[in-house]
Amino acid sequence: MIDASKVKALVEQWLDGKEYFLTDLTVTPDDCITVEIDQADGVWIEDCVQLSRYIEEHLSRDEEDYELEVGSAGLGQPFKVLRQWQNHVGKPVEIITADSRKLKGTLQEADAEHIVLSVRQKVHVEGKKRPVMQDLDVTLPMSEVKSGRYLIDFK
Repeated sequence: MIDASKVKALVEQWLDGKEYFLTDLTVTPDDCITVEIDQADGVWIEDCVQLSRYIEEHLSRDEEDYELEVGSAGLGQPFKVLRQWQNHVGKPVEIITADSRKLKGTLQEADAEHIVLSVRQKVHVEGKKRPVMQDLDVTLPMSEVKSGRYLIDFK
C-alpha cells in the first residue's frame, strides 16, 4: 500500500511557494489516491495536471500500481480546512451547527477558535408592533460547527 504521508510530502513540496493549499488527501487500501487543492481565486485545471504529473514522477508504478485523481475542493462542498473559511470571509455561507441548526449569512470572521456570522433575523424592537429584519452577528466556537460551505445563490 502506498504511504499517505509520502504522497502528502510530495504534494507539500509542489505547493511550496504557491497560493494553493491542500484541503484533503486520501489513499485507500487498494491504492486509489485522491488529492484536493484549493486557493482563494479558484483552481485551474492546468495546475491539477502539473501536480498530478509531479506526483507521478516521484512514485513508481513498477513498485506499486495506483490510481491518482487530483482536483479542486469543489465550490459547493463543505469546508475542510481553516484557510477555506478564511478565504470566504465577506461571502455568503451556510453553517450546520453541532445541534443540527442551519444558519445562513455572511461570514464576518474565521479563526481556529470561532467564526462570526452575520445573520438576518426578525427582531422585536421596543415601540414597534411588528418585528423588524436586522442583521445580527452570531459568534460560534468552531467546536459547535459541524460543517460550513459557500452558499451559492442563483437569484
